[in-house]
Amino acid sequence: MSLPSLLTLGVFIVLVFAVAMSGAIFKPGPWYQRLDKPSWTPPNWAFPVVWSALYVMIAVAGWRVYETAGLVALPFAVYGLQLVLNFAWSWLFFGIRRPDLAFVDVVLMALAIAANIAVFAPIDAIAAWLLVPYLVWAIIAACLNRSVWRRNPQEFARA
Repeated sequence: MSLPSLLTLGVFIVLVFAVAMSGAIFKPGPWYQRLDKPSWTPPNWAFPVVWSALYVMIAVAGWRVYETAGLVALPFAVYGLQLVLNFAWSWLFFGIRRPDLAFVDVVLMALAIAANIAVFAPIDAIAAWLLVPYLVWAIIAACLNRSVWRRNPQEFARA
């Protein structure tokens, strides 16, 4: 791998991990621990492990498409959209405690990820497949978001 290619990969990693900082800024904390959650909620340790792996795959997917086709407008507009929606979710759910808005956000994020897969696939099939686990996790997150929202109306009186 050439030095310019490694530098480009580094840019994608930095970009995606900047998005990940939303989860570090807006943490679940004791408030979230008190909420009634469904029995199928993943254990707390799973979230940082899964998200770390997903963020690496998201960065590599973007990098692969960039290396193959350059900064193609539509694929990277969709890529950017799903990253913005990803960043917003932690702020909406944990920051301002609006699970209703967070649910809309995560559903839109899942749709944007699906669109991202569709626009990446003709350029680089591996890049598209790297986003599939992210889509699955976003769908699980949407289901969990909705369930927590519905199970805890007292915590979300304005939602």
